Amino acid sequence: MSRTEPPVLVSTDGRVGRLVLNRPQALNALNREMVDRLSEALDAWERDAGIAAVVLSGAGERGLCAGGDIRGIHEDVRRGGGAESARFWAAEYRLNARIARYPKPYVALMDGVVMGGGVGVSAHGGVRVVTERAKVAMPETGIGFVPDVGGTWLLSRAPGELGTHLALTAGAVGAADAVLCGLADHFVPADRLADFAAALADAPPAAALARYAAPPPAGELAGHRAWIDDCYSAETVTEILRRLRDHGGTAAKEAAAAIETKSPTSLKVTLAALRRARGLSSLEEALNQEYRTSVATLSSPDFAEGVRAQLIDKDRRPHWSPATLDAVSEAEVARHFAAPESGDLGLGVRT
Repeated sequence: MSRTEPPVLVSTDGRVGRLVLNRPQALNALNREMVDRLSEALDAWERDAGIAAVVLSGAGERGLCAGGDIRGIHEDVRRGGGAESARFWAAEYRLNARIARYPKPYVALMDGVVMGGGVGVSAHGGVRVVTERAKVAMPETGIGFVPDVGGTWLLSRAPGELGTHLALTAGAVGAADAVLCGLADHFVPADRLADFAAALADAPPAAALARYAAPPPAGELAGHRAWIDDCYSAETVTEILRRLRDHGGTAAKEAAAAIETKSPTSLKVTLAALRRARGLSSLEEALNQEYRTSVATLSSPDFAEGVRAQLIDKDRRPHWSPATLDAVSEAEVARHFAAPESGDLGLGVRT
C-alpha cells in the first residue's frame, strides 16, 4: 500500500461492490478506520439498486486478514487503559453482525491467512470461499485473549467438539476442515480465484461457483472426530487435558501439548464462553457476551504478556499469571462475563 492509498479500497465493478483490505505490510490487520470504511460501504451499497453483491478480498500475497490490530490494542492498553480498544471492539462486532444480516450476497475470498478479526469479516458472510492456501484460525488463547468477532458462536456450532478443539489449541485449519467446521462454504482453487472474482461482476455468485468451484483437498479433522468428541466433551479444561494425555494417540498428545502453552485464564474463560454460546439463540447474543469477555481481558495481565511474547519481543515464552489452571479461580472466570463499567454492547437489544 502506498502512503496515498486508503486501508480499504472501495470500488464498484459491474453489479458488484468490491472491498479490498489494504494493509498488506500488516497482513491486512483491522483497525478502526478500516472497520468504519467497511461499514460505510455496506450502508451505501445496501441502498444502491445497481449493486447486487459485495466481494471482500485482501491485498498482497499472504492472506485476507490476520486479525485485529493487536499491536495497536496493546499500545492503547499500555498507554490509556484500553478505552479506545473497547470502542474499536464495539464497532467491529457491530460490523460482524451487519455482515451476517446483510440483505445482498456477501462473498468473502478466504485465501491465505484468515485469523481472528479476519474470520469476523468473512465467516459471517453468505458466500464464503476458501482456497488450498487458506489457514483459518481463532488463535486468541495464545495471546491471553478469548475468541471474539462471533467466533464463539461459530465454533460452538461446529460438528461435535471440533470447535472446542480449535478454540483451545488455537490451531489453524485448511479448506476442507474450514468447510467441515462451518467456517466456509465453497472451495475454489487458488489459480482460479482471480477468474472467479472477475466473473462476479456479471454473474450471480451461484453461477460463478458452478463454473469455478471444486471439491476441496482432503482434510484432517473428520478422521479425528472420535477422540476429539470424547476428550473435549469433558466439563473442565483440566479433564480435557487428562483425556487427551490418556488417549495414547499422537494427535491427541500434540493437542494437549499445544493447550498447555496457552494462557490458563484464557483457556478456562474460552471453554465457559463456548458452552454458554451453545445456549444462545443468535449471533448478536454471542457478540454481546464476547464484548464482555474482551473488555475484561483489558485488566488481565495475560493479554499484555501474550502480545509481548508473540508479537513484540517474539520470544514465544509468555509468563502467564496465574501460571496454572488450578490457580485460576471461578470468580476470575465469572468476572469475564460481568457487564463492564462502561456499559454493555447491547447489540440486537430492542427497547
